[in-house]
Parts: sequence; C-alpha cells; structure tokens
Amino acid sequence: MWCNSYFKKLNSLCLFLLFVAVSFADAAPTDWHSELPHAKPVGQGELRWFGLSIYTAILWSEHRPFEPQSPFALQLTYHRHITKERFVNTSLEEIKRLSGQRFTADKLREWEMLMSQAFPDVDDGDQLIGIFIPYRGCRFYDKNGLRTEIDDLEFAQVFFAIWLDPRSKDSDLRNHLLGIVR
Repeated sequence: MWCNSYFKKLNSLCLFLLFVAVSFADAAPTDWHSELPHAKPVGQGELRWFGLSIYTAILWSEHRPFEPQSPFALQLTYHRHITKERFVNTSLEEIKRLSGQRFTADKLREWEMLMSQAFPDVDDGDQLIGIFIPYRGCRFYDKNGLRTEIDDLEFAQVFFAIWLDPRSKDSDLRNHLLGIVR
C-alpha cells in the first residue's frame, strides 16, 4: 500500500518538474529566430574605424516600414577581437552622450554591470544578437543561444539607440540599417 502512495507522489513530482521545464522553455527561447519567426532584414551596414572593418550589422524586423516600438533584432558579426570591457565602455559612453544628464550615476553603474554580464569578448566571425522586447526589455544571444535577458525597458531603449537614434555617431550605418540609403 505504501508503494502505491510513493509512486503517486513520484508521478506527481515528475509531472510538476515537466511543467516547470516547459514553462522555462517558453519563457526564454534558445534561438533568437524563434522570437521573430517572420523577421526579414530591414537593412545592413558596416562599422569601419580608420578603414578597418569592426563589424557588420543587420537590423531584423517583422514590420515594414520599421517600427522601433515593435520587436526587432540587431545582429552584429564581428571582424576583429574586441574585449567585453571595450564593448561595455564604448556602449556606456554612447548611452551617456545620447542621454546627457538624464540618468543617475547609480543607474549607469547598474547598466554597466548588466552589460558586463551580458557580453563576452568577441573574435572575428563571432555574432551577438540583441532582441528588443517592447514593454519589457531585451535579450542577448550568441552562437550558443541565449546569454541573458534584461528586464529593463529603459535600458533596452537607450542601448539600441546607439545604432538607431538620429544622433547616432555613425549616421551612415544607421541609414543603412533602417534602409534609408542616400
């Protein structure tokens, strides 16, 4: 009799664990394409610095024309080694430049820590893909799948503004990403 009770509890536990596993699988896809299954490239461009190719960027969206408040992906394919520290510092400098005094030093330090956890060192051929999630934040992927999710909409907006804001440092790259080639 105790055996029946034991197997019922074991069966219930297995069902619960299966439910939890399926719930987590739905919450965080491992492939960025599954988040935007109908996305197509809006545009692409290359960041060059003193004639050196740094990365190729592709903006993906399911909407035409591009709607910045809808889900989208920014895919960066690197052409050289860049440390995560350099990536984080450059991103933080651009966020500060674009937002001025809008954010406190504490908020900027928080975002610096989030980016330090999200981004690895990259080498030639490595890809990082950022997914903008409206009303929520963003996710970052690499060749191994999901790296991290950041539930901070304000961060997601200012991070992607580095490439998409009209005041972007590289307006030519921005125009290519948005399909506004002049």
